[in-house]
Amino acid sequence: MSTAQFRTLERENRFKNPPKDKSAFPLLYEAVKPHVGSFNALTEGPDGGLLNLAVKDIGTKTIFDSNDVDRLGNKLSIRIDSVQISKPSINSKDKLSLNKNTLPSECRERMISYKGKISFKVSWSVNGGEEISEIRDGGSLPIMVSSNRCHLENLSPDQLVKYKEESDELGGYFIVNGIEKLIRMLIVQRRNHPMAIIRPSFANRGASYSSFGIQIRSVRLDQTSQTNVLHYLNDGNVTFRFSWRKNEYLIPVVMILKALIESNDREIFDGIVGSDINNSFLTDRLELLLRTYKNYNLHSQKETLAYLGDKFRIVFGLTPDISDIDVGKEVLKRIVLVHLKDNSDKFKMLLFMIRKLYTLVAGDCSPDNPDSTQHQEILLGGFLYGMILKEKFEEYLQNIKLQVQSDINRGVAINFKDRKYISRIFTRVNENIGQKLQYFLSTGNLVSQSGLDLQQVSGYTVVAEKINFHRFISHFRMVHRGSFFAQLKTTAVRKLLPESWGFLCPVHTPDGSPCGLLNHLAHKCQITTVASDVSKVPKALFKLGVSSTESSISSSGPNVCCVQLDGKIIGWCSHEQGKIVADTLRYWKVEGLNDLPIDMEIGYVPPSSNGQYPGLYLFAGHSRMIRPVKYLPLNKKDILGPFEQVYMNVAVIPSEIENNIHTHVEYSPTNILSILANLTPFSDFNQSPRNMYQCQMGKQTMGTPGVALCHRSDNKLYKLQSGQTPIVKNNLYDDYGMDNFPNGTNAVVAVISYTGYDMDDAMIINKSADERGFGYGVVYKVEKIDLGRGRRNGEPITQHFGFGNDEWPESYKEKLDLDGLPYIGVLVEEGDPICAYYDDILGKTKIKTYHSSEPAYIEEVKLLSDEAGINESQLLSIKYRITRTPLIGDKFSSRHGQKGVCSRKWPQIDMPFSETGIQPDVIINPHAFPSRMTIGMFVESLAGKAGALHGKSYDGTPWKFSEDDTPADYFGEQLQKAGYNYHGNEPLYSGATGEELRADIYIGVVYYQRLRHMVNDKFQVRSTGPVNSLTMQPVKGRKRHGGIRVGEMERDALIGHGTSYLLQDRLLNCSDYTQTSLCKSCGSLLSTQTSVPKIGTMTTIRCRRCSNKLDNSLKYNYDELDLWEDGQGSKFIGGDNTTTVAIPFVLKYLDSELAAMGIRMTYNVEPK
Repeated sequence: MSTAQFRTLERENRFKNPPKDKSAFPLLYEAVKPHVGSFNALTEGPDGGLLNLAVKDIGTKTIFDSNDVDRLGNKLSIRIDSVQISKPSINSKDKLSLNKNTLPSECRERMISYKGKISFKVSWSVNGGEEISEIRDGGSLPIMVSSNRCHLENLSPDQLVKYKEESDELGGYFIVNGIEKLIRMLIVQRRNHPMAIIRPSFANRGASYSSFGIQIRSVRLDQTSQTNVLHYLNDGNVTFRFSWRKNEYLIPVVMILKALIESNDREIFDGIVGSDINNSFLTDRLELLLRTYKNYNLHSQKETLAYLGDKFRIVFGLTPDISDIDVGKEVLKRIVLVHLKDNSDKFKMLLFMIRKLYTLVAGDCSPDNPDSTQHQEILLGGFLYGMILKEKFEEYLQNIKLQVQSDINRGVAINFKDRKYISRIFTRVNENIGQKLQYFLSTGNLVSQSGLDLQQVSGYTVVAEKINFHRFISHFRMVHRGSFFAQLKTTAVRKLLPESWGFLCPVHTPDGSPCGLLNHLAHKCQITTVASDVSKVPKALFKLGVSSTESSISSSGPNVCCVQLDGKIIGWCSHEQGKIVADTLRYWKVEGLNDLPIDMEIGYVPPSSNGQYPGLYLFAGHSRMIRPVKYLPLNKKDILGPFEQVYMNVAVIPSEIENNIHTHVEYSPTNILSILANLTPFSDFNQSPRNMYQCQMGKQTMGTPGVALCHRSDNKLYKLQSGQTPIVKNNLYDDYGMDNFPNGTNAVVAVISYTGYDMDDAMIINKSADERGFGYGVVYKVEKIDLGRGRRNGEPITQHFGFGNDEWPESYKEKLDLDGLPYIGVLVEEGDPICAYYDDILGKTKIKTYHSSEPAYIEEVKLLSDEAGINESQLLSIKYRITRTPLIGDKFSSRHGQKGVCSRKWPQIDMPFSETGIQPDVIINPHAFPSRMTIGMFVESLAGKAGALHGKSYDGTPWKFSEDDTPADYFGEQLQKAGYNYHGNEPLYSGATGEELRADIYIGVVYYQRLRHMVNDKFQVRSTGPVNSLTMQPVKGRKRHGGIRVGEMERDALIGHGTSYLLQDRLLNCSDYTQTSLCKSCGSLLSTQTSVPKIGTMTTIRCRRCSNKLDNSLKYNYDELDLWEDGQGSKFIGGDNTTTVAIPFVLKYLDSELAAMGIRMTYNVEPK
């Protein structure tokens, strides 16, 4: 059993003198690497990064200056040549700043966005003549912190502190309007691998469609993807389906095959059947497939291309000067297996897919599971960012075309050779691409013409909240299955599959609706952000006896082993040979021979009876999950991927290794868990759901969000005043530097049923411990005061911070300084002034007041300028510090999912005490343990007690103990050495009587967390308050002093208990009780009104409906006293049979609504 280290001096020294070379915690940077690496790939790498590859892929757009079909006119060819992103700098209008760089800390404090200029080079030529280029400004693009376009890149902790950052600023997020936003990682289908699927919805495509299909997500070099699907029709035919601009298209697969290369039916037949000529199921269907295609009467490649081009010219928006054949080629290039450049490779791959489809239909292979990690990869934030940028550039060129078109339609003179005309087009087209990306980051909504081959349109970004460090780091390891799956009624998507061992954490997933959809990466799992160099791989394969596709033209089917590299068929061999090739390749790549990349995935699928379609699949592209394991033959590190892991034997611990079975062994069994799940001590002794709860509660703890809090302006920050390092901690705790951000306090915990205040997970806190600062924390809130909120651009500034020369109360000076801003450290309560400003228009000094009912101290006051920094400051940010001592009703929890509410602060003199005079800080009820089986908390209690007595820190890493070596014995001996009971029990004495309690009590030291759910943020009280003007019922919401809703179920409970007066009180008296007049004669609520009083008489309530209007032509016999008059001077007689009733106002509202629909309600009123 290894002990952990406290490392106090090391930590203190590092805090005083941050390292000047590199961080002490490389694991933290590894955790965020996929985000930063994917953003860096946009601008660095082969051919100038992914963005330049993307604009190359967009190609040239052609525009003509005439609508005439016969005479096309002058031809303008325009394209984007290259894209540059510069580092963030200040606004060009700012003439005062000496340092032109904008730093992330400034953006957080000023609540602006951290963005750099994006510029692109537009080149155009007229009628194929000389090419002219111009660099255009694309606005400001939000930049990822710590990426290669950020000023913090590769800085040492010491330099970072000088730049007002944390000593270990990881980056990986964007700053938008002062808020840290993160693009969440999404799970998508594995690239370039044809997947066999049986999906009932496929049959809905048309009359003869079946549920069988082969789907491939083909990815271009710039990381944009195109999904191709082959559908099996019940008559044996196969159609090729793709989506373009959110529309679906279906083409017979033989048409695609014929268009790709000049081929004949024999070649297609041989390429699919291979040597299985006796397989009549296959040959019959193939014959039908080829025969059906004869109806199109297309024979050569050119005819087929021309036919495709004719059909798709309008869809692809191509100009009339391009021939149908070229349009056909463009369709194949943009749609069919876009990861392959060569048409013959595409042809071979399609043949392979058709054969796999027929094998699936015949039942000779099983469908691939799209929910398994084996067939998944991760869509990284940086790559998604690049995909959106590519789409925006394409839109930009499209808009130029539309602008010229509108000029033609309006009859404006067009001259492509005139530089002024081109400049005019540029100015009329929206070039601000940066703003569109800022919108994407701030809302998470994808505005896209093509849908980017993704299944959702919103929910791509999340706020990287800094409630505490656990919460913050978890954001970067989070992977989501996609919001589309959240609505699915089936639970198959959420299942925990054994294939994800070491890639996705089985523990760290939320409970409730996102369970199983929102996973977290295991802590050693990495995601590739650059493609490995595989140029030498084919040579190595041929050396090992794989025959190339040319020499084995008739090899096909599941009886031979197809060798593919990143979705390209390299060759064929026998299955026996395939196994040898796979093993040899692995040996070579680990040993470093033949220039094979170490992270290449070697997925050998052996032949089986109705199992997965066999073959040897090699992957070395982007976005794959990989993890390190030890390769036993060489005793060196190997990199494993999820595709190959399924068919390998990896031992978890060295004692499991069996000869000739296991090829690899795990470095540690904890590699299965995520960062957070690894911080729970002795988690192997707990019931599984409790570990899941701890992963959630660790993220809701009032801990230490960071140390550079004075340079942050988050809306709400929680901080624990006196965080401690845990006595019992896992070794990874220090590797991840969690001591920089302590999350709780070591507490002496007694397990005893004492006083009855600890029922139902309630806990008693020692009042003395509370007074010494146990669980004491503060909340920082930031309020923004904007004087220029209603002011439009260009209007003069009329409000200025400070006092005017008019008269104002002297009491303002108690809280405000002469500049109109509050004193630092002053206590403000509800209604107190927090700033004064002078209004030129009114000529008066006015104040803004503090609105919260909770008193707060002024922590910081910041005057902020606008982005340009040239106008007078109109924005003020005030940070309040609200002290939060633990109160009755505040939530606490241990690190084992044992959450409880503080029910009482018990005086120290009445607390039980031990023989050594120790009194518990926390008392917890013994009934909290049996049903929850959190044995880990008992073990922690023992270990914490032993550690406190010996001055040691103990390692709580799971799977360190076994049946032969139990923690109870290990820590029991430690306790015995210190003179304590072996089992951790002690006799306690009653604090009230001093008598020894009848049973020995289990008492030890447990690390406790204070959660952010506090009574002060939750309590809701209302006697009277604001009501909804329409229904007169109390409004909803704690912020608006609303009421607490008594709904249907609450009503049923009250009826069930027979508490009818309480029910009437809730639903009527305290809600919309109203007294209204009603006519007894006609039973109407709506026709009563108050009469105008005469001199000497009171007003009366009359029914207008039951009264007669006095007209000069009508003669009534009436008494003058019976007359009444309405507000318009009309006189009436009668209608006096009215009374006043008490009703809910909503009834009157219902009556009005029904009256508007022509339905009349009458009420019968009778005395009781």
